[in-house]
Amino acid sequence: MKVQLSELKDLTHKALLKYGFNEQQAKDVAEVLLYAQLRGNNQGVVKLIGAGYRNTATGDIEVLKESKVSALLDAHQNAAMVAVNKAVEMASQKAHEHGVAVVGVHGINTSSGAIGYYVRKMAEDGLVGLLFAGSMNTVAPAGSYQPLFGTNPFAVGVPGKTKPLVLDMATAAMAYYGVIEANTAGRQLPEDIAYDKDGNLTTDPAKVLDDGALRTFDGSYKSSHLSLIVQALGSPLVGAAFMSFGDADKNSGGHLLIAIDPEVLGGLEALREQMDLMIRDLKAAKRLPGVDEILLPSERGDRMAAEAEKTGEVEIEDNLYRELQKVAAG
Repeated sequence: MKVQLSELKDLTHKALLKYGFNEQQAKDVAEVLLYAQLRGNNQGVVKLIGAGYRNTATGDIEVLKESKVSALLDAHQNAAMVAVNKAVEMASQKAHEHGVAVVGVHGINTSSGAIGYYVRKMAEDGLVGLLFAGSMNTVAPAGSYQPLFGTNPFAVGVPGKTKPLVLDMATAAMAYYGVIEANTAGRQLPEDIAYDKDGNLTTDPAKVLDDGALRTFDGSYKSSHLSLIVQALGSPLVGAAFMSFGDADKNSGGHLLIAIDPEVLGGLEALREQMDLMIRDLKAAKRLPGVDEILLPSERGDRMAAEAEKTGEVEIEDNLYRELQKVAAG
């Protein structure tokens, strides 16, 4: 169903206030959720259903270590969308001042959502942004059905001539909230992307949620090894345990951000010019039969978001919308 964008924004804000966020935190989290929702990304308002995206902070976000080009933050169980936004601000400031910056954050016990949001902010600010996110164990490595990895997304944002180029992808076959969304909507999952708790392939999202596991995106060792590396960078490197999402005693989940000022290399304007040429060549590439258009990363989602902003309406699954109304009403 389609609903008014203004109404969805209002419901999302009210739901976050119900979950214990203050006005500024609710605004920041809602912006990340709606970024995803407008793009048809399953990292949207579905996060507010069921257990919900509650404020479980045990203290303020703390800077544990800091140098001119680096910082390590302890989120103290603050919501990831709040903590990662702070990390982005620090990384961007340091990169503008010193050319490069590396910022890690641990102590996260919730999802950071569509992580393309954060690298897009950095790219719109004239920086190349990279983000690696460790997450709770819901994905099986190749050759196993035991959930040892997270969905372990990574994202890269590169400044462009008119708008950034943004890649945001999970190393899993589907984001875990996509499973939750399918379960809420009563839909089956695609074939060959998930196991039940006994290692049988299943299309039933409820069986995946009941101690089952997702596969990595191509089910092979290549995607499995890529997931392993993302988890290593997004968890142990930033002081979080390899599998500790939601475990305050082990510093919980983590994220690694890297920001690069193009001026320390080929220069921002040269980068934008070359990105423009590359994109034009890609869009004009010879197409195989049946291919109408060569799409860039995030291009389809950006078009959906632009259309939603233009019409003032956004698509949302019926059951999800009714559940969101219940949460907002308290």
